[in-house]
Amino acid sequence: MKLASLKSNGPDGKLVLVSKDHSLCTEVSDIAPTMQFALDNWDACYDKLNERYQLLNNGNANNASHFKPEQCLAPLPRAWSWLDGSCYLNHGHLMQRAFNLDPIEGADIYPLVYQGSGISFRGAREPLYAAKEEHGIDFEGEFGVITGHVPVGASQEEAKQSIRLVVMLNDVSFRALAPREMKTGFGFVQAKGDTAFAPIAVTPDELGEHWQDSKVCAPLEIHRNNEWFGAPDGAKMFFGFDQLIAHIAVARSLPPGSVIGSGTVSDNTPNKGQACLSELRAKELVQFGEPKTPFLKVGETITMRALDKNGSSLFGDIIQNVELETSNV
Repeated sequence: MKLASLKSNGPDGKLVLVSKDHSLCTEVSDIAPTMQFALDNWDACYDKLNERYQLLNNGNANNASHFKPEQCLAPLPRAWSWLDGSCYLNHGHLMQRAFNLDPIEGADIYPLVYQGSGISFRGAREPLYAAKEEHGIDFEGEFGVITGHVPVGASQEEAKQSIRLVVMLNDVSFRALAPREMKTGFGFVQAKGDTAFAPIAVTPDELGEHWQDSKVCAPLEIHRNNEWFGAPDGAKMFFGFDQLIAHIAVARSLPPGSVIGSGTVSDNTPNKGQACLSELRAKELVQFGEPKTPFLKVGETITMRALDKNGSSLFGDIIQNVELETSNV
């Protein structure tokens, strides 16, 4: 199935099913008014949602309408838990080489992960907000999953079975603010902006061959101001989402609606580019002795899409313009 959350009067939006070709959607408020409701009641809702999904794709849904990504919130606009990993070891290796950092002991045994805030996820067409350009505005193309209940001490298989939906996201970072926070060992607060999500969340089975070993096996194509920036392969993820979730759940359970990120997609194939500015700047530092590519400026546009084998977008596109946040709230 493919699902999305359209803007409505409430902060959680209204849940809709989206057709396979992303042309149509249909409301399902009689089954599940919001994504969180569906996740909380997955066993009771799944078959009904799937039946409606088949009707939509067969052209038999009674209330189908054109799907408009610009009307979408994040698939899950607010999350009980948002945890982001760093599961592409190539990214870490590049950072260590560029900045002469010591290798992290056990990084190939224990996944790296930090806990962020899921209170203000952004939709795919909402601006990428920053307080100041001087903060070093960066994007990070990632994949992620949304879970059902994960019991404490979950096995890898239990973790795999807990995965309800797969998503694509832009995890915004402020690189000028990160170094001090990294040295504290307490994780990021100032150095992370509002994460934006592609409009459509999909069930793992919907991905077919593009979902293997609990990984999204598809390129994540990124453009900066309409210029190709990279298309690293999601399959290069070292730890699968099942391993990442089991690691997180060693000493605690996770509620339905927990969002788990993969970390920046990174590919050591030379012509695949990269999924964040920081990685490109690290490559330049190694090659030229200094980074040459600037961080984002106001007015720039970032586009992200994950492509299937036929070149179609799996989750819909993220298209964000960089703007300064002027609110004092």
